[in-house]
Amino acid sequence: MMDSGWTMPFILREQVLNLEEELSDETLEYVKNDYLQASVDTATHPETGDLHGLPYFPDYPMMNYRKDLVEEAGYDPEAENWSTEPMSWQEFAEIVEDVWEYHGGPDGEYDYGFTTQAQAYEGLSCCTFNETMTSWGGAYFGDHDNLFGPVGDRPVTVNEEPLHDTIRMMRSFMYGPDEEDTLDGYPQIANSDLVEFGEEEARAPFTGGNAIFMRNWPYVIPIHADEGEGEVGTMPLPYGVEEGEAAYDGAGGSSHALGGWHYTINPNSDRVDEAVQVLEAFANESVMLTVFELEGTIPPDPEVLANADPDAVGPIGDHLDTLSFIAENTVPRPVTDIWPEQSALIYQEVHDAYTGDKTPEEAMADLEEQLEGSEA
Repeated sequence: MMDSGWTMPFILREQVLNLEEELSDETLEYVKNDYLQASVDTATHPETGDLHGLPYFPDYPMMNYRKDLVEEAGYDPEAENWSTEPMSWQEFAEIVEDVWEYHGGPDGEYDYGFTTQAQAYEGLSCCTFNETMTSWGGAYFGDHDNLFGPVGDRPVTVNEEPLHDTIRMMRSFMYGPDEEDTLDGYPQIANSDLVEFGEEEARAPFTGGNAIFMRNWPYVIPIHADEGEGEVGTMPLPYGVEEGEAAYDGAGGSSHALGGWHYTINPNSDRVDEAVQVLEAFANESVMLTVFELEGTIPPDPEVLANADPDAVGPIGDHLDTLSFIAENTVPRPVTDIWPEQSALIYQEVHDAYTGDKTPEEAMADLEEQLEGSEA
């Protein structure tokens, strides 16, 4: 089983089995026509279009919030359709500030109005920064058709205003709008702890009753049901500019980093036929639904997700509408052979800008030079 992100290009070089030659025509047609397209794209050879992996489950983040605390502050998420209608980052930040202040603000019971992942690691470059700057209309390499290459024949577009504004907004969230290199009109809703947070560091305060909003992956839902305080609501991630207003195709609007896993086959195995039978079995709506009910892993067929019985899939059943919306609004990381190298360049420069070691312009100019060098 392979991660749906950066590992696939390396595996292709090592001759992962070409599934076009092994899977039945019926299965290939089902995967290519009905599976989540963004997930299929990450399992497809960028030059030949051949399928080299069978998506097992996609993964994508949501904004979680303490519904009880939000309602106590006077908001009505159900009437306002928070679950399927994204709000702007500005509206989101103002709501978080208001709810946080209602419950005492940073000096009250909750240390964080909002938590997310902002440490210097893969999750910053592939995911939180990727999706947020995409929502602002930004991109690493221009139009999203370039996410899969060709390396050396695509523009580097990181030193542009949408990425600068993404950094400024995050600095406002962490340090307050009166600090340098922040974004006017965006209040402080967290603190600088975020620059040390990965997934679990962001989850712990939320589950432990010390945060009101949290960006994270669906795995947190059953954990909170077992260990957390209060009722959880979910909604799509906010947007910086509306869809259609960005300079690049695929950018703008509510955007969510694509994660997940694929099944692949080693062509040197002496049991290829049996392995193919396993993949054929998983490309089945009934099997997907059973796996979803038993493990909570999201089906790769969006229709299976949308039509699942909420009562049969555990705590995540309360959030199927949100997940179904998000499934159609995902953004992959750039899946190329050199992504691991580029990822490290990105997360270090973004982190330097988040912490104030560099201005947004300095960090993105340095990143632009480094990425252009890696593309050469």
